[in-house]
Amino acid sequence: MPDLPRLGAAVYLADLATPGLRDWLEGRDVEIRDFTEIGALTGDAWHAIAHRIAQEFPNHSGRLGIHGPFWGLTVDQPDPDLRALVQHRFLTALAALETLLSGRGGGHMVLHSPFTTWAGFNRGTEMDDQQGILDRTLQTLEPIVKRAEETGITLVLENCEDRDPWERVTLAAAFGSAAVRVSLDTGHALYAHGSTGAPPVDAYVRAAGAALAHVHIQDADGIADRHWPAGRGTIRWPAVFRALSELPEMPRLIIEMAQASDILPCAEYLSDQGLAA
Repeated sequence: MPDLPRLGAAVYLADLATPGLRDWLEGRDVEIRDFTEIGALTGDAWHAIAHRIAQEFPNHSGRLGIHGPFWGLTVDQPDPDLRALVQHRFLTALAALETLLSGRGGGHMVLHSPFTTWAGFNRGTEMDDQQGILDRTLQTLEPIVKRAEETGITLVLENCEDRDPWERVTLAAAFGSAAVRVSLDTGHALYAHGSTGAPPVDAYVRAAGAALAHVHIQDADGIADRHWPAGRGTIRWPAVFRALSELPEMPRLIIEMAQASDILPCAEYLSDQGLAA
């Protein structure tokens, strides 16, 4: 029997006080969430955060990544002045990740997809802005992709409101860069399936195929963004992991919970189901 895929988790530094979590994370993929907070990337604030992370993970044998900033930021920013600010935030986040990696490369940074529900429902109408979204995103992320290529970091585009699971795949491919790949958030996909008529979650895996480098694992109800542990919501996890097993390479599997206390129960559920370790 092949080895089960190994789970990791997205955490804030404060989450590391959760009983048992720090030991469980050893040797697993870890995604730091602190740089999503407002002010974390303003001025030199990120240096102190990066220093604290380095103290917590001095000899971590798993892979490291971060969730990039997203509050109030759009990757398809049309205003040139605001675009410069978005680019500055993303480049600062990359600098923080580079500090954590200490020149090793191999890290990832999550960026949110530009595709909204509004855009999805306007496909094929006179308000269709598909090409505009793609062009503006390429322009906004150009310097960020260049820096990621130079430092061996992978940018992963996460679905949020995406109704069409192929849009992000096409967008990622448009960069023509190995530094840009696709992320799947299972709960976001279930929301899109349940509330906006998108395909089921496992279809998002198959749509991404070999471009899928990263998965946020969370359960939900198909209505809201719950970030519940697996088993509490309605995602068909065997179907999702069956689709994942068909990929040429297993993506980083990152449990992303609303409550840090749910990380270990989520991992335990998937382990008990014989889906992951």
